[in-house]
Amino acid sequence: KNISPFQLKLATKASKSEKEMDPEYEEKMKADRAKRFEFLLKQTELFAHFIQPSAQKSPTFPLNMKLGRPRIKKDEKQSLISAGDYRHRRTEQEEDEELLSESRKTSSVCVRFEVSPSYVKGGALRDYQIRGLNWLISLYENGVNGILADEMGLGKTLQTIALLGYLKHYRNIPGPHMVLVPKSTLHNWMNEFKRWVPSLRVICFVGDKDARAAFIRDEMMPGEWDVCVTSYEMVIKEKSVFKKFHWRYVVIDEAHRIKNEKSKLSEIVREFKSTNRLLLTGTPLQNNLHELWALLNFLLPDVFNSADDFDSWFDTKNCFGDQKLVERLHAVLKPFLLRRIKTDVEKSLPPKKEIKIYLGLSKMQREWYTKILMKDIDVLNSAGKMDKMRLLNILMQLRKCCNHPYLFDGAEPGPPYTTDEHVVSNSGKMVVLDKLLARLKEQGSRVLIFSQMTRLLDILEDYCMWRGYEYCRLDGQTPHEEREDKFLEVELLGQREAIEAFNVPNSSKFIFMLSTRAGGLGINLASADVVILYDSDWNPQVDLQAMDRAHRIGQKKPVRVFRLITDNTVEERIAERAEIKLRLDSIVIQQGRLIDQQSNKLAKEEMLQMIRHGATHVFASKESELTDEDITTILERGEKKTAEMNERLQKMGESSLRNFRMDIEQSLYKFEGEDYREKQKLGMVEWIEPPKRERKANYAVDAYFREALRVSEPKIPKAPRPPKQPNVQDFQFFPPRLFELLEKEILYYRKTIGYKVPRNPEIPNPAVAQREEQKKIDGAEPLTLEETEEKEKLLTQGFTNWTKRDFNQFIKANEKYGRDDIDNIAREVEGKSPEEVMEYSAVFWERCNELQDIEKIMAQIERGEARIQRRISIKKALDAKIARYKAPFHQLRIQYGTSKGKNYTEEEDRFLICMLHKMGFDRENVYEELRQCVRNAPQFRFDWFIKSRTAMEFQRRCNTLISLIEKENMEIEERERAEKKKRATKTPMVHSLTPPITASFTPSRINAPHCTISSPLPIAHTQKPTASSFPAHPAGTPETAAFKALLRLLASKVLLNSAVKPAGLGVFLFFNNWIPAAHF
Repeated sequence: KNISPFQLKLATKASKSEKEMDPEYEEKMKADRAKRFEFLLKQTELFAHFIQPSAQKSPTFPLNMKLGRPRIKKDEKQSLISAGDYRHRRTEQEEDEELLSESRKTSSVCVRFEVSPSYVKGGALRDYQIRGLNWLISLYENGVNGILADEMGLGKTLQTIALLGYLKHYRNIPGPHMVLVPKSTLHNWMNEFKRWVPSLRVICFVGDKDARAAFIRDEMMPGEWDVCVTSYEMVIKEKSVFKKFHWRYVVIDEAHRIKNEKSKLSEIVREFKSTNRLLLTGTPLQNNLHELWALLNFLLPDVFNSADDFDSWFDTKNCFGDQKLVERLHAVLKPFLLRRIKTDVEKSLPPKKEIKIYLGLSKMQREWYTKILMKDIDVLNSAGKMDKMRLLNILMQLRKCCNHPYLFDGAEPGPPYTTDEHVVSNSGKMVVLDKLLARLKEQGSRVLIFSQMTRLLDILEDYCMWRGYEYCRLDGQTPHEEREDKFLEVELLGQREAIEAFNVPNSSKFIFMLSTRAGGLGINLASADVVILYDSDWNPQVDLQAMDRAHRIGQKKPVRVFRLITDNTVEERIAERAEIKLRLDSIVIQQGRLIDQQSNKLAKEEMLQMIRHGATHVFASKESELTDEDITTILERGEKKTAEMNERLQKMGESSLRNFRMDIEQSLYKFEGEDYREKQKLGMVEWIEPPKRERKANYAVDAYFREALRVSEPKIPKAPRPPKQPNVQDFQFFPPRLFELLEKEILYYRKTIGYKVPRNPEIPNPAVAQREEQKKIDGAEPLTLEETEEKEKLLTQGFTNWTKRDFNQFIKANEKYGRDDIDNIAREVEGKSPEEVMEYSAVFWERCNELQDIEKIMAQIERGEARIQRRISIKKALDAKIARYKAPFHQLRIQYGTSKGKNYTEEEDRFLICMLHKMGFDRENVYEELRQCVRNAPQFRFDWFIKSRTAMEFQRRCNTLISLIEKENMEIEERERAEKKKRATKTPMVHSLTPPITASFTPSRINAPHCTISSPLPIAHTQKPTASSFPAHPAGTPETAAFKALLRLLASKVLLNSAVKPAGLGVFLFFNNWIPAAHF
């Protein structure tokens, strides 16, 4: 089956060592180790510092072996040995043996591609991608593992796939390979394998427990595959399976996931047997030196085996200057790490320009900013406790205020809540953004807006609807627990639809709003040429990734980045700190962007300085700082200030950056004879004068002291339980007898440890309850042998595989669909078959009274069922109302009575009801879609009232209209029932049939029947007679069966004759008793 010899190596006996299990694997590792050390020592002598300590511990280590010609044996050349002459000339025999041994060595020819390889089918590799592939191949040929750290958007995925294709097509090594990726990118990796190198057989390892077991049995163990793509979670759950394989390549995407060598994932992947390892990361290595060692230890554990040695070797305190540290890091990382940025390799990519726009606070923002600072004025003046979490919370609140004051509950004026000019005028950033978007719209640009706060995206969404800008939104709020088994079909669906709608040629979408950390990496929005960073992230690399969504391969226009910063606030400090961090990264290590631990840590003193920055300025006034400047002036001032800041940082070296502070007086240590470094230490005790306090009318004195003096009672500790007692839950519905035995076991355990029941003052009669409980404990007896066996047997009779999560899903499904919809309930409970859910449901409804929270659970289910019934009744009411009109959009009338109101017209109400019925009132986000329909409706293009309504207001209005329709339907039904009852009480009309109808028959002539019907009056047929109107044929009459058949034949003949009325014939036959009522 063309399975690689490395495909699957399972241990036959637990006692066998790894060497005995797989000698081929051990030989391969030894050969790679020798090539690796030879390669590294050729790069720089610094590696001898790491390699030699390891060599001293292993006698078989390559560096411990004697180099050069082997020593002559004792029995050979004895005269030379006795003379001490080891520098003799080589004999012919010795030279022949050396030449033969050299010829026996297999020389590996390193393949180097000049053009895109032929096995890459989906397109051609770019020039720099070919160079990256050659670099990866050279690492493999020298037995060295590495880190591919190209900037995001340069094709790390493609280069990795091309490397695995090279191994299969040029080295005859199809696998097995493992590619370990984030869950959100699994689908993308599978598509990339199919697109670029379809000759690789790739499997995707995901699913629940049962699906994984079947996949392992049917797909993995047969071994008919080359690459296994899986997620971090799957590796942790199924580590025992992955340990059975000898992997040729282990590729880990997002390598920062293993930067902590003590994390669970990091420990597990280190246990895998692998020949080669490759780490991928689009973000630079930005953490401390120890975390860098963790990555290098994973790649080369036999070289970097000591964290302490590594830390001491690169300790900045022991280095002879910063330049020495930089040189050491460059020399050590150069063989393992390849990092390229787009501006260096992609010459066709248009440039990117960033402009920082500095703006002021609005009047409302200044008020809220002052409130936040005044709340913690003791911290600002160093009089309170400087807890780090407290400082972080203050920073977060100040950042919210800088973005928009409406992010605080109660700040937005209302109700009613309206979307109009106040949304813009109450935020300095929104004022500038409003002007900037209008300019960009005129220029034909398309915009990405990033923010860390999803609630701010809600405000921007209302703003875009108000201004009429078409937009897309992506904020990545799907819960992880909802993704586990359906993410391939569900999780990325909305993301792909939004991206496709924005990137389609000639798209009408003007704005794409994203949360800064949403949607995973690799999102391509190159159709936009403007990026607006509404707020800055603590980590500047996250903002760089946000810019890379637009500034990537495929971009045709120059990219402009606008970063909004509120002047004289905490945001100014955050943005400045990010600039310093980026500059320091590029100085310390250009390829890896590594900074040390001290410059990456946000200390409490630094946070306090951020909070204190601008506080005096904010306290000084309450007026708005916003001006009426046009956007051109604002951009020119921002561009000038950005250039000055960049020039200032460009001139500084690493030492200056490490001690750099944004305030000039804190950056210069000595000036005019004074040491300002000492003054900086005393800066913490500087007093910030708060604004004058305004006298208020009243104070909630009672509430304050009631809260301040409230003393909580100490909680009663939980009673002890046996340490090895099984955890039995009531929702697992074990037999009641089991709980009796467990309770008996608990009571005896408490007796053995001498437990005394404490008094609980919260229950009635605490002393009596205490005595009764203590009495049970004192009289407890241990379980007998029979009871112990019974307990073990009963423990197998409940729903042991149902967890709390399964139970909660079952309850929520009952609430959502109703208790009788078993099919939908079974689909909601993940990991359970319909039969299991059906069995559990039957037991649940039979024994639900045994649950502790049954009242709460039943109330929850009944509320859901009431909602279902309500939806059904509303649907019937809308269906009945709409069915009365042929053209409901024009003819529908609503019986308002006294509830019409003054705001909405009948035309607006008619449109709302008809569209609600058309879209389906119970669909998700129906009122949001209804609002969009109202905005797009041509009849309302000048109706600013209804176009400015929110989805919540439309929902309230539709609820009112539905109530009116239901009331109207009830009145109509009442009238119809009254009329029907009135018709039923009327007496039916009876026609007189005198003189009687006569008929003569000739029974003897059966073969030629003759019948004469005579009546002096016409037979009335306006009201059809019923069977109950006439007497049935009497039993025992002398007519023969043949005569009855004759009469039936006669009736059928007469019915076919249009001249004879059927009702008249029926009256004749019944009144003469010739045809029974049943025959009629």
